[in-house]
Amino acid sequence: MKSRDTSQEHPKGDASNSGQQPLDEPQAPAGNDSAGSLLAREILESSSYVRADRDAAFLQRDELRHVRLQLEYLKPELALQEHDIRSTIVLFGGARIVEPQVAQQKLQAIEELLRQHPDSEALLRKKQIADRLLAKSKYYEVARTFARIVSEAAGSSQFVIVTGGGPGIMEAGNRGAFEADHPSVGLNIELETEQAPNPYITPELCFQFRYFGLRKLHFMMRAKALVAFPGGYGTLDEIFDALCLVQTSKIEPIPIVLVGEDFWRNAFNAPYLVDEGVIAAEDVQLFQYAETAEQIWECIVNWYRGERG
Repeated sequence: MKSRDTSQEHPKGDASNSGQQPLDEPQAPAGNDSAGSLLAREILESSSYVRADRDAAFLQRDELRHVRLQLEYLKPELALQEHDIRSTIVLFGGARIVEPQVAQQKLQAIEELLRQHPDSEALLRKKQIADRLLAKSKYYEVARTFARIVSEAAGSSQFVIVTGGGPGIMEAGNRGAFEADHPSVGLNIELETEQAPNPYITPELCFQFRYFGLRKLHFMMRAKALVAFPGGYGTLDEIFDALCLVQTSKIEPIPIVLVGEDFWRNAFNAPYLVDEGVIAAEDVQLFQYAETAEQIWECIVNWYRGERG
């Protein structure tokens, strides 16, 4: 280790003398000791002298992972307690499913490019996908309406809408609660491709996560229902997590509603899994289908009345 230049000796002070600096800070050198001043500054600027709870670099070390996990659990938990959020409805769905006007604009932009390059197979494929996303954009309005219905019916502490905090269906859920003048939660996550939180989340209830595991925990801790709209890997991941937790009795059963039966029967063939013997016939009853906001809410209300579908 490279040693510091200490060629200029300076006397040791008596720590008991009055007027000296506190013992938890480097003592000022006596007289005009410029070398001592430089050494004192070097101590103050050293990363080792940063208090542990203020040392961001230290907190990022692999050895501190358990501390980060604790913090990522506690920060949202304490905020939710302080805002009296007692139960939630978790709303999942694709980030690419945007409101109809936006979906229409995206399709028109691709169609314009296709007119300029009619032989482009890549653009033709993009148009086919844009057509399908426009057809599914109706679910943005369904999610928005559902969140508004729930918020108006349940108040600000029970059945509070929770989403992943991003765009698309997640935005629609937070937006519906916002339009009902009720709080909603956004559990955003740090990704390689930046995902900014949508603007409709209650600011005090918008959280950013590093770890998927802690985010999943907070999704389910207060959940009294899970509503899944068409989506991709992230949506499928959360659905199967919830189904697995209910199937294995790790949590109490909750209503799980899949919105868009045609989509879900193609994306997830539960009867096939029964026929193959890898799940039981009763496992197909762990979820229900719905199409409209009113039907989703009816599924949840009937569940808690004991009238399960």
